Amino acid sequence: MLCCLLGDSGIFAGRFFDSGVRFAPPSTSLRPGFAPERSVILPITRQRKEEFVALYNELLSVSSGFAIVSTRGLAVTKIQALRRKIKDVGGQYAVTKNTLITKALEQSGWVVPSALLQEQTAIIFGKDNFPGVAKALLDFIEAEKLDEEKMKVVGGVMGSDILNADGVKAVSQLPTLPELQAQIIGLIVQPAVNLVSILDAADAGIVNVLQALLDKDKDSGEAA
Repeated sequence: MLCCLLGDSGIFAGRFFDSGVRFAPPSTSLRPGFAPERSVILPITRQRKEEFVALYNELLSVSSGFAIVSTRGLAVTKIQALRRKIKDVGGQYAVTKNTLITKALEQSGWVVPSALLQEQTAIIFGKDNFPGVAKALLDFIEAEKLDEEKMKVVGGVMGSDILNADGVKAVSQLPTLPELQAQIIGLIVQPAVNLVSILDAADAGIVNVLQALLDKDKDSGEAA
């Protein structure tokens, strides 16, 4: 369902969905002597809206947090590159319609950051690695030297907390999922290593005691 709705690039669905499907004007508008007409915008059906709300709910159900970005005039190639970078660290990039992501948040029991959902926005779903996804997002903006006119982080949500841009930056500095896993493994392995050392020391102590008894018996036999 996710791939079908988002499409190969991960951006088409959101763009079509926000503005409706655009069709070219009638061919007469292209004839000499005729002024070009504006394209016709057809609204998305209610069924399609429900499909997108269901998609957002699905992404929210597997996310520990998400970032909200404002984009204006960013080249499609840049958005595709960002989408790949976010996907590589386990996240999901989606252009969203504010009213529909709001509905999904309410249905899923998330806090709604209404003040952050005012412009044309995209949601960067963190899934189970929000710190890593937030870091990838900020690294991309810095590497591409994108100014705030092109893309800016306006905030996000983590758990029940609404974050501003600085909050998202703070989240990006938290340990990522692989780092946390390594730390947890370290906590599990370290006591085990200590236990093995203790057992080795105990075994060595028993061997030493037995050897001392044997030596004592040997000395006693020689004296007799």
